[in-house]
Amino acid sequence: MSVTWLDPVDPQPVDPRAVALAQRHPMRTVTHAAAAEVGAWSGDTPRQVQAAFDDLAGEWHTRHSPDRLDPLADAIDRGGPLPGDGTWLELGAGDGWASAMLAARAPSLLAVELSWRMLAASPDDGVPRLMADASTLPLDDHAVSVAVLMNMLLFPTELDRVLQPGGRLVWVSSRSEATPIHLTPEQVTMAMPGRWGGVAARHGTATWAVLGRLG
Repeated sequence: MSVTWLDPVDPQPVDPRAVALAQRHPMRTVTHAAAAEVGAWSGDTPRQVQAAFDDLAGEWHTRHSPDRLDPLADAIDRGGPLPGDGTWLELGAGDGWASAMLAARAPSLLAVELSWRMLAASPDDGVPRLMADASTLPLDDHAVSVAVLMNMLLFPTELDRVLQPGGRLVWVSSRSEATPIHLTPEQVTMAMPGRWGGVAARHGTATWAVLGRLG
């Protein structure tokens, strides 16, 4: 495991009350179990998570702010260089609020989301979108050069399968420890198969990391 922390950008404190709530949130348990691949993503859990985000789709846009994409842009700018060819994969794309920014930077982009209501709320911006479960992606082995996950569950074996050699994982937690779906960069590297490492930083309340296989 090797994570190099870069200088923070406009670091802001995270509300400890929000951290405490996130630690007790049901999605925190699902997040850690999915990353550990201990069978939590089975039975009714995928359907329940899909239903929860279907219910949130109508108001999800109210959570967006002009600066909410800044940590993702910082990760791409300072965490690179990222592969300049191939397909970038946006997992947990939600209502597509980040897709246009990613599409402007990626050679090509595929946005994947589990919630059909989130997909229905996505803009008609020309980005190819797919409704799929990120634990069993309908993609060939080594099909993508960059995988972008923002506040998204980590399925290590499947992500390792679809990333090409030399591929990169961009991981963003928009409110760091106060994000219910949260892993530290170090936890992500430990969860991925084999040896992984890269760079990480704080940006505002967010934490980001850009990681790849080591050898």
